[in-house]
Amino acid sequence: MSSNTAPRVIQCALPSSLTAYHDFVQQVLESLEELKWQAADLFGVHMALEESISNAIRHGNKEDPAKRVHVECQVSAERFWAKICDEGEGYDPSAVPDCRCPENLEVPGGRGLALICAYMTSVQHSECGKCLTMEKTLQSATG
Repeated sequence: MSSNTAPRVIQCALPSSLTAYHDFVQQVLESLEELKWQAADLFGVHMALEESISNAIRHGNKEDPAKRVHVECQVSAERFWAKICDEGEGYDPSAVPDCRCPENLEVPGGRGLALICAYMTSVQHSECGKCLTMEKTLQSATG
């Protein structure tokens, strides 16, 4: 049975520094812990959120201190949703090599996106690759 409680919204405009997002991620994880999310699901959210933000900082904004990464998360007892947008040039997600293919095993790149897709229920790109929206929904105990 689903809860009628409105999701908690957590948002921030983060500087393009690889040390700037850890407190934000911790805040999201603590909110999910309060909602009784299990360790395995918390691990998946942690990995996907860190990967998506660090990708936006490194690849999107190219660690330019004048640019920000805008993150909005919605958390509830059954659902985690996040939208991460950078201020970079964008990219074509279909051009990222599939790191699981034998010919790409030695190619540096694509592993972060593969992790995000593995841990989330759905992943979508928008605004020419500048935004990534991801969602994890939990199976209900009766479902």
